[in-house]
Amino acid sequence: MKVISKQNNSHRCIICGMENDGGVKAQFYNMEDGSVGGLFTFRENHQSYPGRVHGGMLATMIDELAGRVLWTDRPDQIAVTMDINVKYRKPAPYDVMLKGRGMYIKKTAHAYSAKCYIMTEDNTVLAEGEAKYLILPAEKITDATLDEELDIYIADDVKEIDFTN
Repeated sequence: MKVISKQNNSHRCIICGMENDGGVKAQFYNMEDGSVGGLFTFRENHQSYPGRVHGGMLATMIDELAGRVLWTDRPDQIAVTMDINVKYRKPAPYDVMLKGRGMYIKKTAHAYSAKCYIMTEDNTVLAEGEAKYLILPAEKITDATLDEELDIYIADDVKEIDFTN
């Protein structure tokens, strides 16, 4: 599927923060169908059992994907998680490139829900989830502005992400 544009990264986020030494440093893209796509590699410090990514990190990635769905069409707004439900399908390895996808299920002016997947490069689903978000003014969530926190753009040559089954 064609990448339309790339989303910015933050400074300290555990998933997308470029200055977080323990973070994933995931990259996110706006896709041609209105979904968000992500590319990322968990590392050994994200493990539960040896060779396996901790389920909490997978849930956190689902949360990040769902949160970034908002920025596919409302890049100037932010939201907070109200509810999240994750289903684990297969163990997720670390030190392997994985990908994620998130899309709207429902959206209103003040809230939305999203469905997300974490999968291998060959599209085997490792985890999936649904999350509900409340859209709020930034000043009700944080002292920082979006422009201050999400101001890191990492150029790359990703033009497509394969989400076929």
